[in-house]
Amino acid sequence: MNANRIHSTSVVSATAELADDAEIGPFSVIGDNVRIGAGTRVMAHVVIEGPTTIGEGNVIYPFVSLGQGPQDLKYGGEPTELVIGDRNNIREYSNFHRGTVGGGGVTRVGSDNLFMVATHIAHDCIVGDRIIMANQATLAGHVTVEDAATVGAASSVHQFTRVGKLAFIGGHSVIVKDPMPFSRCQGNHAKCYGENAIGLRRRGFDDDAVRRIHRTFRLLLASKLNTTQALEAIHGDESLMADENVAYLVAFIESSERGVIKN
Repeated sequence: MNANRIHSTSVVSATAELADDAEIGPFSVIGDNVRIGAGTRVMAHVVIEGPTTIGEGNVIYPFVSLGQGPQDLKYGGEPTELVIGDRNNIREYSNFHRGTVGGGGVTRVGSDNLFMVATHIAHDCIVGDRIIMANQATLAGHVTVEDAATVGAASSVHQFTRVGKLAFIGGHSVIVKDPMPFSRCQGNHAKCYGENAIGLRRRGFDDDAVRRIHRTFRLLLASKLNTTQALEAIHGDESLMADENVAYLVAFIESSERGVIKN
């Protein structure tokens, strides 16, 4: 541990494990059983409690709180964990909580994510890679957010909800069912407004792929079919089901426990 990279006003537990080039800013507190990887920069007034593992190349801004106990009345002080991957930007006033025994014991955050000001990730959430959570976006406990999804500013996601990959949730939304992969959702309670075409193209989906996803959403949303009937129609279209993205979307809907957001 390079003491020159740890500010003299910070407090670092003797049981914390810091990479030689990790930086700890003024007045930050690094608690017991915290591990911080190479190149991670912790700015001023950050509190990190353990057990928490933080990977490489993260930037953690002032007044962030990581690894505190969960806001769950059943929690009895068990040594649950928070695990954060690499190259995340965690902006001011954000807070991520450790897991609960009943939820598997781990809150897990992936890599290459942007968490804007005052985002909240509650206990036992599983957050993937390349996700954007805008200012004051909130995940309740046991939420799964799949890769490259966006959760808009001041949006709230209900516990046990699953947000599909590349889904876009507009600002100030209330999410009580599962946003489908590749979808655009917004409102209180949120409704689905079709595919996230802009996001798909930004992620390299070609025109044919976007058209197939669009056709799938038309069957799901714009036809007079209910969800079961729409899925039967999609299954019956070999050109759609041959597309791995459409097959994934169908599998997501069929495995949803809360039901998916439609119109």
